[in-house]
Amino acid sequence: MTYSIAIDGPAGAGKSTIAKKIAKELGFIYVDTGAMYRAMTYFFVTEHIKKEDAGAMGRLCENADISIKYQNGEQQVFLNGENVTPYLRTEEVGNLASVVATNGDVRRKLVELQQKLAKSENVVMDGRDIGTCVLPHADLKVYLTASPKTRAARRFKELTEKNILCNIEEIENDIIDRDKRDMEREISPLRQAEDAVLVDSSDMGVEEVVSYILQLFMERK
Repeated sequence: MTYSIAIDGPAGAGKSTIAKKIAKELGFIYVDTGAMYRAMTYFFVTEHIKKEDAGAMGRLCENADISIKYQNGEQQVFLNGENVTPYLRTEEVGNLASVVATNGDVRRKLVELQQKLAKSENVVMDGRDIGTCVLPHADLKVYLTASPKTRAARRFKELTEKNILCNIEEIENDIIDRDKRDMEREISPLRQAEDAVLVDSSDMGVEEVVSYILQLFMERK
Protein backbone atom coordinates (compact mmCIF):
# COMPACT_ATOMS: atom_id res chain seq x y z
CA MET A 1 0.00 0.00 0.00
CA THR A 2 1.28 3.44 -0.89
CA TYR A 3 0.34 6.84 0.51
CA SER A 4 -0.01 10.12 -1.34
CA ILE A 5 -0.36 13.77 -0.35
CA ALA A 6 -1.55 16.34 -2.89
CA ILE A 7 -0.73 20.02 -2.37
CA ASP A 8 -2.32 22.47 -4.78
CA GLY A 9 -2.36 26.23 -4.87
CA PRO A 10 -1.42 29.37 -6.80
CA ALA A 11 2.10 30.46 -7.77
CA GLY A 12 4.25 31.68 -4.90
CA ALA A 13 2.17 30.11 -2.13
CA GLY A 14 5.14 28.08 -0.85
CA LYS A 15 3.97 24.72 -2.16
CA SER A 16 7.43 23.45 -3.10
CA THR A 17 9.06 24.46 0.18
CA ILE A 18 6.27 22.91 2.24
CA ALA A 19 6.02 19.75 0.13
CA LYS A 20 9.76 19.10 0.33
CA LYS A 21 9.78 19.38 4.11
CA ILE A 22 6.77 17.12 4.52
CA ALA A 23 8.27 14.50 2.22
CA LYS A 24 11.51 14.59 4.19
CA GLU A 25 9.69 14.24 7.52
CA LEU A 26 7.70 11.24 6.29
CA GLY A 27 10.43 9.66 4.18
CA PHE A 28 8.29 10.04 1.06
CA ILE A 29 9.41 10.99 -2.44
CA TYR A 30 8.81 14.63 -3.31
CA VAL A 31 7.53 15.04 -6.84
CA ASP A 32 7.68 18.64 -7.99
CA THR A 33 5.19 18.55 -10.85
CA GLY A 34 5.77 22.22 -11.54
CA ALA A 35 9.43 21.44 -12.19
CA MET A 36 8.36 18.75 -14.65
CA TYR A 37 6.24 21.28 -16.54
CA ARG A 38 9.08 23.76 -16.41
CA ALA A 39 11.43 21.12 -17.83
CA MET A 40 9.04 20.59 -20.71
CA THR A 41 8.81 24.37 -21.15
CA TYR A 42 12.60 24.65 -21.19
CA PHE A 43 12.62 21.99 -23.89
CA PHE A 44 10.28 24.12 -26.00
CA VAL A 45 12.38 27.24 -25.35
CA THR A 46 15.57 25.52 -26.52
CA GLU A 47 13.73 24.31 -29.63
CA HIS A 48 12.48 27.87 -30.30
CA ILE A 49 8.82 26.86 -30.17
CA LYS A 50 6.47 29.86 -30.14
CA LYS A 51 3.84 30.06 -27.40
CA GLU A 52 1.12 30.25 -30.06
CA ASP A 53 2.20 26.97 -31.70
CA ALA A 54 0.23 24.43 -29.67
CA GLY A 55 0.56 21.83 -32.41
CA ALA A 56 4.35 21.91 -32.30
CA MET A 57 4.27 21.55 -28.51
CA GLY A 58 2.00 18.53 -28.81
CA ARG A 59 4.28 16.86 -31.33
CA LEU A 60 7.54 17.72 -29.59
CA CYS A 61 6.46 16.58 -26.12
CA GLU A 62 6.44 12.99 -27.37
CA ASN A 63 10.23 13.29 -27.71
CA ALA A 64 10.70 14.48 -24.12
CA ASP A 65 11.73 12.09 -21.39
CA ILE A 66 11.51 13.84 -18.02
CA SER A 67 12.60 12.18 -14.81
CA ILE A 68 13.31 13.15 -11.22
CA LYS A 69 16.31 11.85 -9.33
CA TYR A 70 17.88 12.68 -5.99
CA GLN A 71 21.57 13.51 -5.74
CA ASN A 72 23.06 14.27 -2.34
CA GLY A 73 19.56 14.58 -0.98
CA GLU A 74 18.56 17.22 -3.54
CA GLN A 75 15.98 16.82 -6.28
CA GLN A 76 17.36 17.04 -9.79
CA VAL A 77 15.25 17.18 -12.92
CA PHE A 78 16.50 15.49 -16.06
CA LEU A 79 15.34 16.20 -19.60
CA ASN A 80 16.41 13.55 -22.11
CA GLY A 81 19.29 12.58 -19.84
CA GLU A 82 20.49 16.15 -19.17
CA ASN A 83 20.25 17.78 -15.76
CA VAL A 84 18.25 20.95 -16.48
CA THR A 85 17.54 21.94 -12.87
CA PRO A 86 19.59 25.19 -13.06
CA TYR A 87 17.47 26.48 -15.94
CA LEU A 88 13.97 25.89 -14.58
CA ARG A 89 13.53 29.12 -12.60
CA THR A 90 14.42 31.62 -15.31
CA GLU A 91 11.83 34.29 -16.06
CA GLU A 92 11.56 33.13 -19.68
CA VAL A 93 10.59 29.63 -18.58
CA GLY A 94 8.31 30.94 -15.83
CA ASN A 95 6.36 33.19 -18.16
CA LEU A 96 5.80 30.43 -20.72
CA ALA A 97 5.04 27.63 -18.23
CA SER A 98 1.38 28.62 -17.73
CA VAL A 99 0.86 28.56 -21.50
CA VAL A 100 2.48 25.14 -21.81
CA ALA A 101 0.32 23.81 -18.96
CA THR A 102 -2.82 24.46 -21.04
CA ASN A 103 -1.66 22.14 -23.82
CA GLY A 104 -3.67 18.94 -23.63
CA ASP A 105 -1.01 16.69 -25.16
CA VAL A 106 1.66 17.97 -22.77
CA ARG A 107 -0.58 17.52 -19.74
CA ARG A 108 -1.59 13.99 -20.67
CA LYS A 109 2.01 12.90 -21.02
CA LEU A 110 3.12 14.39 -17.73
CA VAL A 111 0.06 13.22 -15.77
CA GLU A 112 0.70 9.69 -16.99
CA LEU A 113 4.27 9.83 -15.65
CA GLN A 114 3.12 11.29 -12.32
CA GLN A 115 0.38 8.72 -11.75
CA LYS A 116 2.73 5.88 -12.57
CA LEU A 117 5.17 7.09 -9.92
CA ALA A 118 2.43 7.42 -7.29
CA LYS A 119 1.40 3.80 -7.78
CA SER A 120 4.82 2.51 -6.80
CA GLU A 121 6.06 5.04 -4.21
CA ASN A 122 4.82 7.05 -1.23
CA VAL A 123 4.70 10.57 -2.66
CA VAL A 124 4.07 14.20 -1.91
CA MET A 125 3.11 16.10 -5.07
CA ASP A 126 2.52 19.81 -5.47
CA GLY A 127 1.08 21.71 -8.39
CA ARG A 128 -2.13 23.24 -9.71
CA ASP A 129 -4.36 20.20 -10.27
CA ILE A 130 -2.94 17.35 -8.21
CA GLY A 131 -5.98 16.80 -6.03
CA THR A 132 -8.48 17.43 -8.81
CA CYS A 133 -6.82 15.59 -11.67
CA VAL A 134 -3.51 13.81 -11.06
CA LEU A 135 -4.24 12.17 -7.69
CA PRO A 136 -8.02 12.39 -7.20
CA HIS A 137 -7.83 9.65 -4.55
CA ALA A 138 -4.91 11.08 -2.56
CA ASP A 139 -4.92 10.28 1.16
CA LEU A 140 -4.70 13.99 1.94
CA LYS A 141 -5.43 16.99 -0.25
CA VAL A 142 -4.33 20.50 0.73
CA TYR A 143 -5.06 23.77 -1.03
CA LEU A 144 -2.23 26.06 0.06
CA THR A 145 -2.59 29.76 -0.65
CA ALA A 146 -1.60 33.24 0.50
CA SER A 147 -2.58 36.76 -0.53
CA PRO A 148 -1.01 38.15 -3.75
CA LYS A 149 0.71 40.82 -1.66
CA THR A 150 2.27 38.21 0.62
CA ARG A 151 3.38 36.07 -2.29
CA ALA A 152 4.89 39.08 -4.06
CA ALA A 153 6.83 40.05 -0.93
CA ARG A 154 8.24 36.52 -0.67
CA ARG A 155 9.29 36.52 -4.32
CA PHE A 156 10.80 40.00 -3.99
CA LYS A 157 12.86 38.87 -0.99
CA GLU A 158 14.02 35.76 -2.84
CA LEU A 159 15.16 37.74 -5.88
CA THR A 160 16.83 40.58 -3.98
CA GLU A 161 18.79 38.06 -1.91
CA LYS A 162 20.19 36.84 -5.23
CA ASN A 163 21.05 40.45 -6.16
CA ILE A 164 18.43 40.46 -8.92
CA LEU A 165 16.86 43.86 -9.53
CA CYS A 166 13.07 43.72 -9.44
CA ASN A 167 9.95 45.75 -8.71
CA ILE A 168 7.55 44.41 -6.08
CA GLU A 169 4.49 45.98 -7.73
CA GLU A 170 5.34 44.35 -11.05
CA ILE A 171 5.83 41.02 -9.28
CA GLU A 172 2.42 41.32 -7.62
CA ASN A 173 0.76 42.20 -10.92
CA ASP A 174 2.44 39.22 -12.60
CA ILE A 175 1.19 36.95 -9.80
CA ILE A 176 -2.37 38.23 -10.18
CA ASP A 177 -2.21 37.74 -13.95
CA ARG A 178 -0.82 34.23 -13.57
CA ASP A 179 -3.55 33.33 -11.07
CA LYS A 180 -6.16 34.47 -13.58
CA ARG A 181 -4.62 32.42 -16.39
CA ASP A 182 -4.37 29.32 -14.21
CA MET A 183 -7.94 29.61 -12.93
CA GLU A 184 -9.46 30.30 -16.35
CA ARG A 185 -7.59 27.76 -18.45
CA GLU A 186 -9.79 25.19 -20.17
CA ILE A 187 -7.82 22.12 -19.17
CA SER A 188 -7.59 21.31 -15.44
CA PRO A 189 -7.99 24.87 -14.14
CA LEU A 190 -6.58 25.79 -10.74
CA ARG A 191 -9.26 25.22 -8.11
CA GLN A 192 -9.64 23.77 -4.66
CA ALA A 193 -10.79 20.14 -4.65
CA GLU A 194 -14.04 19.62 -2.77
CA ASP A 195 -12.33 17.39 -0.19
CA ALA A 196 -9.16 19.50 0.14
CA VAL A 197 -8.26 21.36 3.33
CA LEU A 198 -7.75 25.10 2.77
CA VAL A 199 -4.52 26.39 4.33
CA ASP A 200 -3.88 30.14 4.09
CA SER A 201 -0.20 30.72 4.88
CA SER A 202 -0.33 34.54 4.74
CA ASP A 203 0.23 34.79 8.49
CA MET A 204 1.91 31.42 9.09
CA GLY A 205 5.56 30.45 9.19
CA VAL A 206 6.91 27.52 7.17
CA GLU A 207 7.32 25.20 10.16
CA GLU A 208 3.84 26.06 11.38
CA VAL A 209 2.35 25.08 8.01
CA VAL A 210 4.40 21.87 7.88
CA SER A 211 3.34 20.85 11.38
CA TYR A 212 -0.31 21.47 10.60
CA ILE A 213 -0.27 19.44 7.37
CA LEU A 214 1.58 16.57 9.04
CA GLN A 215 -1.08 16.55 11.73
CA LEU A 216 -3.79 16.41 9.10
CA PHE A 217 -2.08 13.48 7.40
CA MET A 218 -1.65 11.50 10.61
CA GLU A 219 -5.35 11.95 11.36
CA ARG A 220 -6.24 10.44 7.99
CA LYS A 221 -3.63 7.70 7.83
